Amino acid sequence: MPTAIDDVLALPAEQQIGPLLEIAGALDAEGRDPARLVPALLAVLEQGCGPARQRVSIGEVLARLGDPRLCKPSNPDYFVPVRLAGETLLVGRFPVTTSELADFVDSGGYDDDTNWSPDGLAWKATAEDTWPTHLAALDAPFKVANQPAVYANWYEAEAYANANGARLPTQIERLHVMRGETKRPYPWGAPFGSGNANTVEEVLKRPCAVGLYPNDATPEGVMDLAGNVAEWLGDEVVPERIIHPGAWSQPSMAAWAKARFLIAPTFRGPDLGFRLVRGG
Repeated sequence: MPTAIDDVLALPAEQQIGPLLEIAGALDAEGRDPARLVPALLAVLEQGCGPARQRVSIGEVLARLGDPRLCKPSNPDYFVPVRLAGETLLVGRFPVTTSELADFVDSGGYDDDTNWSPDGLAWKATAEDTWPTHLAALDAPFKVANQPAVYANWYEAEAYANANGARLPTQIERLHVMRGETKRPYPWGAPFGSGNANTVEEVLKRPCAVGLYPNDATPEGVMDLAGNVAEWLGDEVVPERIIHPGAWSQPSMAAWAKARFLIAPTFRGPDLGFRLVRGG
């Protein structure tokens, strides 16, 4: 196995994906140690090389073997400091992942009423359609550990944020994080181009591992702002809430920094997630 990995790593990066996936398959079959394989997979992912569908497979393998990028809000690496209006806002590097939200449920956080707002508790008291029930019924492509958690409604997103001493970003905060001082329309600048974010133009028809599109990142390192999943925001426009709609199911216009959409707080969908912030 070491020789096989060494041989693969000697290839140009764009030629490594297929062989690395074959090695990953052998690891699964033989139960061998993935210690050397995981860094190689991460390197390919972070370079953004190769066909998007193959990189989606790389992301799934990482999730299965143990993606070292996954951490909880208590980890210092979880948040990225971003200067806004003379203050520092701590912004989740990635959208909240399936792994995080599943841990929240498994640890009893979802059932802890102290994590919920009064409106959230009122909803939960009569709700039959909850995120835990969705997680159990989700198809495999929508519940991969290192992909954004989808199907959470606004109250559930708020409860997870409350449990972690955080909150959902406001529309203005997210806009400034995405645009920066240079007022860029997308995290990488302009034009929209191709291969920069997981939007409908990529034809993946599903969410993907966080950070799979390295260009969809601000200079500070906040990722997946333009695509992958839409995100709940903290603003209340009673009786609705605001989302940024950029997602795998939406066209590039939805990825624009100023894009917004109003929706009921009880809505949930396969292309909708959320991100945490602290401070500000």
